[in-house]
Amino acid sequence: MNQPKIDTILPIIIKAKKDHQKIVLVTGVFDVLHQEHIIFLTKAKQIGDFLIIGIETDGRAGQMKGKSRPDNPQNKRLKNLEKLHIADIIFILPEEFSDPQNHQKLISQIKPDILAVSSHTKYQSQKKKIIEKYGGTLKVVHQHNPQVSTTKILKPNI
Repeated sequence: MNQPKIDTILPIIIKAKKDHQKIVLVTGVFDVLHQEHIIFLTKAKQIGDFLIIGIETDGRAGQMKGKSRPDNPQNKRLKNLEKLHIADIIFILPEEFSDPQNHQKLISQIKPDILAVSSHTKYQSQKKKIIEKYGGTLKVVHQHNPQVSTTKILKPNI
């Protein structure tokens, strides 16, 4: 399957910027889609004109969530997000996205107006510094609901 990477979507983003659309970027694993994901993504879309979702690779998802994850491979996660018809672009993040230099490289390429996050997003202060360096802002668009998570869906006794 041909999975979109950053280089293939940059021309679309550049056109959206030329059309004066407010660009919103969201990143995450989005393993088993649930109501909190949908609410978060809908809120992110509402604060801008053009929503971009970057999906963590299978390798990164395993690093972040544990060796048994992701439950769904990246190509299926991408397809599931596409079915929601919320995002304008969905792509697979670089494998080495955990490195702050790679975060910065991605932000410098996309130059989103807003990096939308949830209240429980890790490393918010570092992400805020990076996004502001390129003229954007970090915005918490959703308060985390600890009662609903992919981990709880996959392991209900937790």
